[in-house]
Amino acid sequence: MRRNELAEIQALPLFSGLRDDSFESLLRGAYVQNFPPQIELIREGDPADFLHVVVEGTVELFASWNGRETTMATVRPIATFILAATIKDGPYLMSARTVEKARIILLPSIDVRNIFEADANFAKAIVLELSQCYRSVIKASKDMKLRNSVERLANYLLKKDIENGGNGQFDLSIEKRRLASYLGMTAENLSRAIKSLKDYGVEIEGSKVTIKSAETLGSLAKPTPLIDDPAY
Repeated sequence: MRRNELAEIQALPLFSGLRDDSFESLLRGAYVQNFPPQIELIREGDPADFLHVVVEGTVELFASWNGRETTMATVRPIATFILAATIKDGPYLMSARTVEKARIILLPSIDVRNIFEADANFAKAIVLELSQCYRSVIKASKDMKLRNSVERLANYLLKKDIENGGNGQFDLSIEKRRLASYLGMTAENLSRAIKSLKDYGVEIEGSKVTIKSAETLGSLAKPTPLIDDPAY
């Protein structure tokens, strides 16, 4: 494991309060793997043998049922997945695959659970992390149930604009079919939603997005921190 990766992992809120001996124990059984694009890392329903830490690349979390598939989330460095299954010692509720070449650290779930029981600071950090994950699920459910497809897309673009500096120009960094799945719509509905946003000064050419006026787009999106602010 690279020295800079160790520092980046230890800086994560989940691990930053670990005692030195706990951190060393956690990493003793860990190993690093490089994966090419489109490799399935975990499968929905399988036992949660490892907690994964993405240090390079992008990972897509997705779920399937009755021949259908949907994107649940996209994980980028430096971040973990899937913590709840690791702590509960239950099956994965989602599958994961690499979107691009990725470097991932695998932490044995049994070691994570052992340190959870032995290190109070780590236990507290896990509770906080899972609380934040739960609140994110509630926000995503509110976004899906209270907004139509055009409003969901509008809010997604406003958030991405802020993440990219707020200058009104950025790349989607996600395929449109994956974006449609993530937003709970078909590719055809996404295409219609993109056309609808032209009236609000939004242009999307390929992956390039231009927002002429965030205020105008906001008049449609009506963002609220109770859905859209990750700090809440």
